[in-house]
Amino acid sequence: MQVIENMSKRPLVLGFIALLVGFALGLFWGWNVQPVQWTDVPPDRLGVAYQEDYLRMTIDSFRVNPDPNIALRRWQSLGPNAPQLLQIIENDPGTLDLNIIAIFRQVIEQFSGPITTDGVVIPAPGGGSSFSTLIISVAGILILMVLVIAAFIFLRRLLGNRSSGEQTPVMHGAQISRQAEKTNFEDLGLAPPVTQTMTTYVLGDDLYDESFSIDTQGGEFLGEYGVGVSETIGVGDPKKVTALEIWLFDKNDIKTATKVLMSSHAFSDVGIRGRLEPKGELVSVEPQKQIILETQTLQLLATVVDLEYGQGPMPPDSYFERLTLELAIWPKTGS
Repeated sequence: MQVIENMSKRPLVLGFIALLVGFALGLFWGWNVQPVQWTDVPPDRLGVAYQEDYLRMTIDSFRVNPDPNIALRRWQSLGPNAPQLLQIIENDPGTLDLNIIAIFRQVIEQFSGPITTDGVVIPAPGGGSSFSTLIISVAGILILMVLVIAAFIFLRRLLGNRSSGEQTPVMHGAQISRQAEKTNFEDLGLAPPVTQTMTTYVLGDDLYDESFSIDTQGGEFLGEYGVGVSETIGVGDPKKVTALEIWLFDKNDIKTATKVLMSSHAFSDVGIRGRLEPKGELVSVEPQKQIILETQTLQLLATVVDLEYGQGPMPPDSYFERLTLELAIWPKTGS
């Protein structure tokens, strides 16, 4: 379950898995449920056996209606295989009359010249060859195997090697959130929140983006809230996050409330502030600091439970090593 939870936070992982599943379902559907069905196929594109049947029916039809124009048109529609097929029928007429076959040959030669054969029957393209089907099937299986192997390598590198006990940033953040103690607001004389969540960003979680639904005990949907990466600093991996943004969506409000939580360095940097001001109110992050977001009917209280800055060749207090937030939601009084 933990692996599934971690994967659900990685859009790239979900997209890659969806690609694999879609490819596999497409192959199954195209080969088994709804395979290609040929309609109104010209005789020269039929399988050799069907071309022979077509010529036998042509000769039998000529017996009933000896129209040379119709016979010649049907003969020419068979393409280069017609002479060889006629020779096969002459050697094994089956239920056909040998005299009719001979007359049919004479009529064709009268209009198109002598019929010569080289003894080679050419398979028609797209004629349903079992060998071609086998080649396509093998190629599809090989492609699917390559995609599965690539997916395994991709997921292993992204989520880490669990067998060695290695913990990914996503797993580390989830563990910190589980261990963090939630505030008991009733002990503080406040009503219990509609929803209360702990979320933790850890350096290396480049796709950090959490969102949660707001529902009443009766199941009524009130809105959504969340937190995600807003701004990074420097270059290289992992990305060094210098600002996060908290947002609150209220189904009864036309605007989504947003505040940007900035590192001390980012908050004092004029250039960074200029880029982030359009996103919402700018707030400097400090331990135990509380930030309030309000909409028409909802109120969100975000508390900085834990904060640690990264240490490296960057300005002091410029990016987060770890940041844990407690997010609590209440309906506004009288709403």
